[in-house]
Amino acid sequence: MTTLDRDETHAPVVAPSPAATGRPLPLRVAAPMAVAAGLALLVAFPPYGVWPLAPVGVALLAAAAHRRRLRAGAGLGFLTGVALFAPLLAWTNLHTGYLPWVLLSLLQAGYLALLGMATAWVSPLADRTRWAWPALTGLLWVGQEALRDRTPFGGFPWGRLAFSQDSSPLLRFAALGGAPLVTFAVALLGGLLVTAAWRGWDAARGTRRDDAPARRWTPVAAPAVAAVALGAAGLLVPVAAAGSGDTVTVAIVQGNVPRLGLDFNAQRQAVLNNHVDATIELAARVTAGQQRRPDLVVWPENSSDIDPLRNPTAGSRISQAADAIAAPILVGAVLQGPGAGEVRNVGILWRPGAGADLDQLYAKRHPVPFAEYVPLRDVARMVSDKVDLVRSDFVAGSTPGVVRAGPTVLGDVICFEVAYDEVVRDTVTGGAQLLVVQTNNATFDVAEARQQLAMVRLRAVEHGRPALMASTVGVSGFVAPDGRVSDATGFNTREVVVRQLRLDSGRTVATRLGWWPEMALAGLAAAALVGAAVLRRRQRIMPG
Repeated sequence: MTTLDRDETHAPVVAPSPAATGRPLPLRVAAPMAVAAGLALLVAFPPYGVWPLAPVGVALLAAAAHRRRLRAGAGLGFLTGVALFAPLLAWTNLHTGYLPWVLLSLLQAGYLALLGMATAWVSPLADRTRWAWPALTGLLWVGQEALRDRTPFGGFPWGRLAFSQDSSPLLRFAALGGAPLVTFAVALLGGLLVTAAWRGWDAARGTRRDDAPARRWTPVAAPAVAAVALGAAGLLVPVAAAGSGDTVTVAIVQGNVPRLGLDFNAQRQAVLNNHVDATIELAARVTAGQQRRPDLVVWPENSSDIDPLRNPTAGSRISQAADAIAAPILVGAVLQGPGAGEVRNVGILWRPGAGADLDQLYAKRHPVPFAEYVPLRDVARMVSDKVDLVRSDFVAGSTPGVVRAGPTVLGDVICFEVAYDEVVRDTVTGGAQLLVVQTNNATFDVAEARQQLAMVRLRAVEHGRPALMASTVGVSGFVAPDGRVSDATGFNTREVVVRQLRLDSGRTVATRLGWWPEMALAGLAAAALVGAAVLRRRQRIMPG
């Protein structure tokens, strides 16, 4: 007998009442459903991009965990989490081995275990009021993501429901409440689906089989109609099609690396030369009248892993590129210091004829634990000696990435920071007119790059800003304020793309509200857990 079987066998029996009767789905059905839920969620994300499967995955997990004991709900949620995160995060094992990938996947699956447990816990509320089930599902997903996005060591928001909706009508809800509201809409839709499909409801309510057909089908039809209406409502949310301010011409230089993998760092001079040479070639096309001269050039993260402030040769090469193109370059660089054994991951503006502008420098605020710095290094080394591949700890910056680059104010974020709501939002409230994501995907694959581009699309809609992603190896491209992608590059290629953008300084509802939508929804999730506790206490429990 399995743990889940024992859990169900010894489950307390709730006395029949209008609030809660009926049984959970058989475990032989619920366990495969939980796995199917994770796989459906997986396929909703890039590179697959079948976004309608996200609410289907939510519905499958909600049905599997409904009316179960807490351990069983947690076990089913964990199955969903493993089925989702193990393949979704497979790019983390390409060059660092299996252990970091396994540990990260299991950690993230643990949060879905908590979600499964919470889903089981609030079952009496869903049974008491049929129409509460969709809302409860949406609230619990937002609460789970709010926790996962912040813990431990600052959290890891990869795999949020919102990031699966880059081509969905539901993406437009980002303009009203950011990623948390999109997640809520996706999970609410999933809750409506499970409410419509739950055949056990009639038995729980004692509905007779000889009821009129119309009455029997109403509990199915009403949630289904509401689900269609919710999807259609997304199309009615206004989003910015283009900015209303000045225009600016921006070039993205994707210089590529000699070889993919962690050893791209050993090829630092070659990577820098690739970006310098590509920029000089662009300057030649401008001189020949084949290309509009850009007002700004953006290089990706790690385009200069040689500190150009301390290495004269590196600084001279960047100056050569800036002088040739006659435009400032936002350079992704690694700077030594401030302390011994410490480094900073920065975006620094390099002006033609003047060099580095130290007043326009952004240091990454959210370094990645165990990749850019190692917390509890002595303890972590007991688990894997691969932590020592991180020889120098990256020091976090303290100010938002607001970079004034002449014709425009940039909102600079670096790599995984695009997944964190407040890091992007702080640049917009600080005056950013154009969102810039500098990233290095040389240690990952095209799936990771496309997942990251989906996040950029959400941020553009959320804040009503044009945006771009500049990668060392791809995918790079421009994103309009309505989420449309233009001039997307290939992966593991050397490319330069130039586009004229219209700037915007307005603020969306989401920008104005900031973190309040998430706090409100997460607060309601906590209230639902408390409400379920009160209801459970009132119910008469009979020994199993």
